[in-house]
Amino acid sequence: MNGASADDLIVKVPPGTVVRDDDTGEVIADMTRHGQRVVVARGGRGGRGNIRFATAANPAPEIAENGEDGEERWLVLELKLLADVGLVGFPSVGKSTLLSAVSAARPKIGDYHFTTLTPNLGVVDAGDGRSFVMADLPGLIEGAHEGAGLGHEFLRHVERTRVLLHVVDMAAIEGRDPYEDWKLINRELELHDPGLLKRPQLIVANKMDVPAAAGHLAEFREKLAGDGHGLEVFPISAVTGEGVRQLVYRCAELLDSLPESAAADAAPSGEDRVVIRAKPEEDRSFTIRRENDVFIVESPHIEKLVKRTQFGSREAVLRFAGIMRRMGVDQALRDMGAKDGHYVRIGDFEFEFVERE
Repeated sequence: MNGASADDLIVKVPPGTVVRDDDTGEVIADMTRHGQRVVVARGGRGGRGNIRFATAANPAPEIAENGEDGEERWLVLELKLLADVGLVGFPSVGKSTLLSAVSAARPKIGDYHFTTLTPNLGVVDAGDGRSFVMADLPGLIEGAHEGAGLGHEFLRHVERTRVLLHVVDMAAIEGRDPYEDWKLINRELELHDPGLLKRPQLIVANKMDVPAAAGHLAEFREKLAGDGHGLEVFPISAVTGEGVRQLVYRCAELLDSLPESAAADAAPSGEDRVVIRAKPEEDRSFTIRRENDVFIVESPHIEKLVKRTQFGSREAVLRFAGIMRRMGVDQALRDMGAKDGHYVRIGDFEFEFVERE
């Protein structure tokens, strides 16, 4: 009740929160930085005091206005994790094991699909003063861009990462072709957002401790070169630690070479863009319908006027009646058959129709 001096209502959200209008789907803000603020619903216009209605003939009128209601809207808050490196790949290829091997994170690990149901974060220490955040994301399967498996849970978080580590089961324990797995996952990434394939990607050939993995790796490299892909391949074993340290160093080097905003195309900041909306001209039209002996006037403009009017003031009532008369509402009610004793309803306000003598 203090007008412009009243405290703002602030809702704190974690970095990575996307704010959408539930009715239109419009992205209002993408909160990617600590301390970032955005106004999603503004307070209503304050009512005018009696000095605004003063005239030479009436320098101290006993009339003032109520303030208008503030904006109301339904919002959807969606959290997309912010991480430097994201682990992508089929379920059960060793993503969670790799995260637990390079960080203090202890994600759930099991020999069945979709062990990881929610993203896990771990801070990776490169050992030379550099560190970065790695995210173990839910496994991806064919059709994930359409929501198959945990597709949407996976893909909305991978948008935030600056570097992708594509983990491939080089042992082919489940009988799939590692190269076809790699191509299928990339296809799902592209179908979700073509920009994801432009992110730096390292191929992690995992499970090299299994004897069959060496032959599969040679075949994988041959197919990769044959298709003209120049991506780096890192043979590792997340279980034994083979090759893991070299992979961590390469991630740190790659991150050092990238700007902090490498994923900015997927995380536009509300402060980086200015949206100018034209204020529509207020519609002063109205409609009237009759329900038995009650005449219902429908008009957003008139409903706002009713809320602003202080009906305990005689001068305010006379002013309201004058506006209704000038807008033609009085005559329209008469044309529809309104007579003394009938009731008129505008929004939540109801009054008796009285003919002036």
